[in-house]
Amino acid sequence: MTAPVKGPASYFPSIEKKYGRPIAEWKDLIRASPLTKHMELVSWLKTDHGLGHGHANALVAHTLAED
Repeated sequence: MTAPVKGPASYFPSIEKKYGRPIAEWKDLIRASPLTKHMELVSWLKTDHGLGHGHANALVAHTLAED
């Protein structure tokens, strides 16, 4: 039996369903952005890509933690 996904990754299924893009594509966009600060990236995803705050925050947190 697998443990439930926790943390930012727990948002990923709903992000893919709501916005129609795979998580890998969102991560690529974040990494390609000239912005580097967490909240700058969150604001950019909200403003330019229409994400909600929680979804944008989860994507940025997970991506920055990987890098």
